[in-house]
Amino acid sequence: MDFYYSPGSAPCRSVLMTAAALGIQLNKKIVNALEKEQLKPEFVKINPQHTVPTIVDNGFALWESRAILVYLVQKYGKDDSLYPKDPKQQAIVNQRLYFDMGVLYKSFTDYFHPIFILNKPGDPEDFKKIETALGFLNTFLEGQEYVAGDHLTIADIAILATVSTLVSANVELKSYPNVAKWYANAEKVVPGWSENLESMAQMKQWYDAKMKDVKA
Repeated sequence: MDFYYSPGSAPCRSVLMTAAALGIQLNKKIVNALEKEQLKPEFVKINPQHTVPTIVDNGFALWESRAILVYLVQKYGKDDSLYPKDPKQQAIVNQRLYFDMGVLYKSFTDYFHPIFILNKPGDPEDFKKIETALGFLNTFLEGQEYVAGDHLTIADIAILATVSTLVSANVELKSYPNVAKWYANAEKVVPGWSENLESMAQMKQWYDAKMKDVKA
């Protein structure tokens, strides 16, 4: 399975961790967005939106990380633990995935996009959106070890990729004790964490360098 990705991308890392959980071997192909590699005709032919992550599984191309996670589990999972078949349990997983996409990860991109792309400071009002999103996640985790039920699901993996990216960008979790506890546990139980950790280290190094440019 071909996997087009950027190591620093949270959505890409969620696919890497899910593949590790399922024992899927990926043929990794790094796409350097800073060099506009995503606009090469051969990649646009695969994915007209020219986004990563993108997979090609025996000729079947798919992008949008959360759709990829569901596809991988449904096709290659030995059971339905990562994405339950029970309608109510599955609905909670879906809700958390949509929360990650539309609230939590969006708050990250809203605040950090100016820093990463434009070398400009983030808007403090946008940072408040990150705090609000983490507050929601803290509430979801009240009395729970996992974000969508009593065991690990792809919702945990997707949200872990986002939260670990926030941590790499020096966002602290101490004001969100349920999130901090969940995060510490996720480090231990989520397959592929070591590769995620390596990418986080690269992300942090890049972020710290960016912040020096912004402050200069």
